[in-house]
Amino acid sequence: MKSFVVTVIVALLFIIALIFGARNEQLVTINYFVVEGEYRLPLVLAVVFFAGFVCCWLVAFFYILRLKLSLKRARRRLMTLEAAQQESDS
Repeated sequence: MKSFVVTVIVALLFIIALIFGARNEQLVTINYFVVEGEYRLPLVLAVVFFAGFVCCWLVAFFYILRLKLSLKRARRRLMTLEAAQQESDS
């Protein structure tokens, strides 16, 4: 639920940034390694913001996945140790 709320807030900030940026019609020149292109500033800001959001989301996803797998292994080991202890107590 918490991640959903954060996602909605970020999406709202993204939309607000697009609304403010849409009034700015300035062209920005972007130099690639080989090619050069001119784009409108709101488009550049939107693409960069979205790319940063996706990168951060992927890093967080892999970190959470790693923690869940670690927790699963720890629980499995705990159950094995508890079973061994019950056998030794009997």
